[in-house]
Amino acid sequence: MRTMAISPQSPPSSSSALPPPSVALTQDDLKRIAAYKAVEYVRSGMVLGLGTGSTARHAVDRIAELLRRGELSGIVGVPTSTQTHQQALALGIPLSDLDAHPSLDLAIDGADEVDSHLNLVKGRGGSLLREKMVEGVCKKFVVIVDESKLVPYLGGSGLAMPVEVVPFCWKFTAGRLRQLFEDAGCTAKLRTFPETEKPFVTDNGNYIVDLYFKKDIGDLKAASDAILRLAGVVEHGMFLDMATTVIVAGKLGVEVLDK
Repeated sequence: MRTMAISPQSPPSSSSALPPPSVALTQDDLKRIAAYKAVEYVRSGMVLGLGTGSTARHAVDRIAELLRRGELSGIVGVPTSTQTHQQALALGIPLSDLDAHPSLDLAIDGADEVDSHLNLVKGRGGSLLREKMVEGVCKKFVVIVDESKLVPYLGGSGLAMPVEVVPFCWKFTAGRLRQLFEDAGCTAKLRTFPETEKPFVTDNGNYIVDLYFKKDIGDLKAASDAILRLAGVVEHGMFLDMATTVIVAGKLGVEVLDK
């Protein structure tokens, strides 16, 4: 794994930019720095997977800016969610889908957790199925995060590891998911809107059961297989051996981690 550190005082060549070095960087500043670095991998004529979430939004904005300025051309985007589709459409990025482009040159997206092997947890924004479909067929998958997303093991942040499930008998499916990881102190909760307590519904019409772990779940591939064997499960938020590059923005600079 190759590591390259870049000072935040050496921003991308654009004028759009980043706060001057004397200004304290916010978490959103760090996300934008990582996103702009990731867009340096984009070349004219590419078919791109466009990620979803607060970090990926900066990358989509940046791609659109470079298209407007004529620094990129011939780009086709494949969005990973309705939200990103709407954003890219409003910005004038030409769009397509996997039916027309079953293989993509590059995808750029954020992540909720990254371990030392560049395995990821994604999907806390609810788009894990489409993200995995798109990012699974990319020649290069660049992940952009701030340093708070680095964890010793997946689930190590104590935050959700999402599983998309069909609505039919979701409680039954949630119970089976919890039982799979009893040894890791797992709890399984249906994702709901706090204001109404109505279930969150994905772009695919499914529910999300969020798993929370108190301990390391161990063999990730075995865990993945066990989850996917459960009838009622559509997909989970572990993205294993998929990222080719992770760009981490921190207070001291940008670190580029290559597989």
